[in-house]
Amino acid sequence: MWGLSYWIFPIISAFVWAGMLIAMIVYWSAVGKPHYPSMDVGMTIPHISDVGAFTMKPLFIAGSVVTTIFLDLAFASERWLRHKGRLARNTTKKEKTLSILSICFAVIGTAGLILLSIFDSYRHGNVHNICLGLFMAGYIISAICLCWSYQILGSRYRDQPILRISFWLKLGFIVVEVILAIAFGVCLVQNISNAGSILEWTISFVFTFYIASFVVDLRPAIKTRHMNSFNTKTEAEVELQDRI
Repeated sequence: MWGLSYWIFPIISAFVWAGMLIAMIVYWSAVGKPHYPSMDVGMTIPHISDVGAFTMKPLFIAGSVVTTIFLDLAFASERWLRHKGRLARNTTKKEKTLSILSICFAVIGTAGLILLSIFDSYRHGNVHNICLGLFMAGYIISAICLCWSYQILGSRYRDQPILRISFWLKLGFIVVEVILAIAFGVCLVQNISNAGSILEWTISFVFTFYIASFVVDLRPAIKTRHMNSFNTKTEAEVELQDRI
């Protein structure tokens, strides 16, 4: 039984994000695939920010805000559930630090996404690009911290394969997004506009799957809903266990 629980946060976030992207593509196609003023000469495929700088700007802002709010709720829920022992505990200072850092960088990514949707590429080009960098860097670094934390948890709680699954999912996201981000950056520098647009849309849709991966992390909390603690080992006990 799934039941209504914390896993609903990433589901809402992923659906809103994907729905917003699809709506923007459909709108652009439906109105005749216009060449927006913010697009480069000869460019036939718009960036997300090109579509979101004009008629679709309210949707872009609203979608970005809702997506990041529910994603941050998923981050906070994951940390809270581990703190309460309803998920495998972060018992060492290193794990707790990585978990907190992942939330902090996610908040930076959140600010970047919301601000880039407000400061559009047509009217605020430089600010928009800075915010885009914050968005991408924030969530990638956040994913690295979380992935590192899950690697440690997975090596300790070997009876919980879900931790290893989550680790590999997030590692896959990091590798794919870093490669795509580098290629996207090269396209921007070299003014390869259409390829850059395709890469940007691809990066954004891949981000949807990263958001959805938190369902894997949060779903086990359903089974511990009526339990006081999933694990009660102290930090000293864990360190002793790691030495053995």
